[in-house]
Amino acid sequence: MSSADAETQRKIANRLKRAQGQLGAVIAAVERGSDCRAVVTQLAAVTSALDKAGFQIIASAMQDCLADPASETDSATDTDGVSMAELEKLFLSLA
Repeated sequence: MSSADAETQRKIANRLKRAQGQLGAVIAAVERGSDCRAVVTQLAAVTSALDKAGFQIIASAMQDCLADPASETDSATDTDGVSMAELEKLFLSLA
């Protein structure tokens, strides 16, 4: 994700921070014994926010690969390069 532009990184970080706040609300609701519907609704919001952040990270990496296909690598030693096969695996892990 190091090659994602600053605006994309900011948006992803903001989405994750919102999810962090939502998770805090879920924990607080569980601790005070809130209605299960309210807890599950909040938990669904956290899950959705995390999924969207994950998809945005993968989409950003895919755009980088499409913009510069020569940078695609299968080497385990290159921490910045992500092969299309790895992207597919990451994408499917969120689906």
